Amino acid sequence: MVTTLTRRAVLAALGTGSVAGCLGGSRGGSAGDARERAANGSERNATTASSTGARPPPTTEERLPLPMQPGEIRDQAVSGGPPKDGIPSIDDPSFVESETASSWLAPGDPVFGVAASGETKAYPQSILVSHEICNDVVDDTPVSVTYCPLTGTAMGFRRGETTFGVSGRLVNNNLIMYDRATETWWPQVLATAVPGPWNGDPTVQSLSEFRVVWTTWRRWRETYPETLVLSRDTGFASNYDRDPYGSYNPRSGYYSPDSGTMFRSLSEDDRLEPKRVVIGTRTPEGAAAFEKEALRNRKVIHGTLGESPIVAAYEPTLDTGYVFRNPDETRYECRDGRIIDETGERHEPAALPGERLLAFDAMWFAWSGFYPDTSLYVRD
Repeated sequence: MVTTLTRRAVLAALGTGSVAGCLGGSRGGSAGDARERAANGSERNATTASSTGARPPPTTEERLPLPMQPGEIRDQAVSGGPPKDGIPSIDDPSFVESETASSWLAPGDPVFGVAASGETKAYPQSILVSHEICNDVVDDTPVSVTYCPLTGTAMGFRRGETTFGVSGRLVNNNLIMYDRATETWWPQVLATAVPGPWNGDPTVQSLSEFRVVWTTWRRWRETYPETLVLSRDTGFASNYDRDPYGSYNPRSGYYSPDSGTMFRSLSEDDRLEPKRVVIGTRTPEGAAAFEKEALRNRKVIHGTLGESPIVAAYEPTLDTGYVFRNPDETRYECRDGRIIDETGERHEPAALPGERLLAFDAMWFAWSGFYPDTSLYVRD
């Protein structure tokens, strides 16, 4: 059975005071007042950034691949319903200890984990579904942890001296962020600048990213018992017990495999069901995707990205996968939960010898729409 869910229906469901702020966030008052305050706040953010000379976010030397020219991506963008900043980013986050969070997080609830050298944090999906961006500082580094519920993508970006906000626009159903220093649009999955309505044609650059792990609260808490957890005390009047799109625990509503997308998808690739989860990786050379269920079953999958050999390894503790360059085309297999190379040497799944490539979970329609030439590795 296909579940029909529209963004308009979601917004209408959030029009009551008890959930104000979930997708048109406010600290109180009517939805109209919230939109007016959000619009005024956006103008103030832009003015402040300009007057203080805030720098744009850090970018990399090499640009990630795009499915079309940046201007064409802008032209494909559609309104997601709320206006600019109508979905309010969390700009002053607070955190609680693991024991406190367990009073409202169920073991199977999704969380997005960040593990830095000196700090671990968990960002519950139940909170970020209402905000999509959390501007934070992790291990003394200013970062933005981002989540798009329509494409099932949780991603991390270094933000430098600026912050990211929600533009109110979508492309391929995916969140388009903007940075408050330059007002440039940054589609989340593409992580690359495209022109927006508030700036001219930007230099086409890609953001500096870091790994965010999609896992469950039980898995993250057991792996990192001292973790901090994003608090529900966000300053917004949101009902974080209610996901307006459905549920991941158990999976229902928009997140069901047989439900449709809310907006037009760029993908025409039917190699997988549209909402099948893949672990994708991309570099300037190209893109590759590993069906997550296939990686769970096979533990190790060898493949190519462009013309370069790569290997993906399943990590069972957090139920995730890691992708590495494999220039020597070393053959790996899994024995007793460890990855073994052809010489018999053992490796942890997150620490194979080659360069580890950034990878993240995504719904197949989103990945294949943005990367139509992607390699895909599925069950035998």
